[in-house]
Amino acid sequence: MLSIDDNAKTVKGQQYGYMTGVLYLSPYTKSGHNVCALAAKARCHYGCLDEAGRGALQSTQDSRLRKTALFFSDRDQFMDLLVRDIFRLQRMAEARGLIPVCRPNGTSDIKWENVDFSFGGHHYTNIFEMFPFLRFYDYTKTPGRDRSIHNYDLTFSYSGAPEFQPYVREAKERGDRIAVVFRNRNEIPDTFLGMECIDGDDSDLRFLEPQGVVVALYAKGKARLDTSGFVVGV
Repeated sequence: MLSIDDNAKTVKGQQYGYMTGVLYLSPYTKSGHNVCALAAKARCHYGCLDEAGRGALQSTQDSRLRKTALFFSDRDQFMDLLVRDIFRLQRMAEARGLIPVCRPNGTSDIKWENVDFSFGGHHYTNIFEMFPFLRFYDYTKTPGRDRSIHNYDLTFSYSGAPEFQPYVREAKERGDRIAVVFRNRNEIPDTFLGMECIDGDDSDLRFLEPQGVVVALYAKGKARLDTSGFVVGV
């Protein structure tokens, strides 16, 4: 279920002492189920990283489609497999002397705080309740997410699409950390949206950064050619 430090971005976290497990599903409506509720307004599905790197392999795409189908057809089995994989992540990290962290929305925007399940005869409100000492984190384009969960860190994901601007203004007014994708490294400014920009490509560990800043990322894969408004730059 989890991809554990198998891409160039998350593996950078090891230099800071972390091992990252990411759950990649089939994004937007690719599976026939919408797992990215605001993708149409944000237009981020055009430049989605779903097919970047190993994501371009048919075997990877098939795996993501199977996992997404299972999430909707048999939630109990899906959560059972996910929980067991989180235990695996913890064992792997411990063996390496690293701190395990988990990102459940690698290519989706599911409200995991609302996904309840049972495991081992116990019922849990969400995955964060079952693993209270494990750090979870995600990017999200969905406003109104529950930000009170102590072990779940959220970074708002920017899009310049006109119909998405009310959500951007809301995030800025809340003082959220906002991730912005720029087309090229040399286009990244010192400030954006009137907020300080910090480099976000040293690692994927957003929870180490303060709120109220713009995290500058640079476009990769087909996102470099994106003109939908999601990627900033000429």
